[in-house]
Amino acid sequence: MTIRTVALLGTGIMGAPMARNLAKAGFRVRVWNRTRAKADALADVAEVAGTPQLAVAGADAVVTMLENGAVVTEVVLGGRLAEHAAGALFIDMSSIQPQLARDHAQALGAAGCRHLDAPVSGGEVGAVEARLAIMAGGSADDFAAALPLFSAMGRATHVGPSGAGQTAKLANQVIVGITIGAVSEALTLAVAGGCDAAQVQAALMGGFATSRILELHGGRMIAGDFRPGAMARVQLKDMDNALDAARRAGLRLPLTETARGAYAALTNELGMAEKDHSAYHLWLKALNAGR
Repeated sequence: MTIRTVALLGTGIMGAPMARNLAKAGFRVRVWNRTRAKADALADVAEVAGTPQLAVAGADAVVTMLENGAVVTEVVLGGRLAEHAAGALFIDMSSIQPQLARDHAQALGAAGCRHLDAPVSGGEVGAVEARLAIMAGGSADDFAAALPLFSAMGRATHVGPSGAGQTAKLANQVIVGITIGAVSEALTLAVAGGCDAAQVQAALMGGFATSRILELHGGRMIAGDFRPGAMARVQLKDMDNALDAARRAGLRLPLTETARGAYAALTNELGMAEKDHSAYHLWLKALNAGR
């Protein structure tokens, strides 16, 4: 099956540039967002639909980029979208629980549709620049059919059956969440020892500590720029989902548990849920205030 028409549901920080890149690649794109103004901002490259049902009607593929699993369930299953998009390939690029992704795949399959769980990493910059890392779970045939669509947004890897994409994304978020904390602590220690933080960052980028997080999020910390690329509350949600998956597997993830506590404090106690997740640095400053 060749994908020509794509419905994209959820045009926020990530979904909007993804829609633009799909249109740029030649797909016919139809968009919907709960806040209509965010979808209207894409009217120059996409058809704007007033409801998710209208958005998916006749689509070859339905891409969801929604806030969490409960919203995906509400919109896709609660909205009975399979009845309006017969035979379509549903591609959930949101970050949700692996078990929920498997449940969605089963429900959509029973309704005659196909499903991939294909969450992404790369943040707003990766979405804008079409450099997202895409981790896909589902059948190999469905992945092959979706490859042209994925290639318009980044680099895709088939990591296993249904739910595997979401599990891989949780692994990614464990690394991201913990590494943001490590970078923040390293820069805090360096400044306390009399170092120039920017020069320390430059020096470390030449050694084994080199990472995209040190480069981008370290830069945010140094500049004090915590405008959201990926929000703290979303990082907390992903850490919670990772720990839930670990419990289901009978595992303990001690570093993840500790980092999760920091993001919970940042989000709930400091009221910085809408800040970028690199605002972990602000939690660390608060922790050390007056010492």
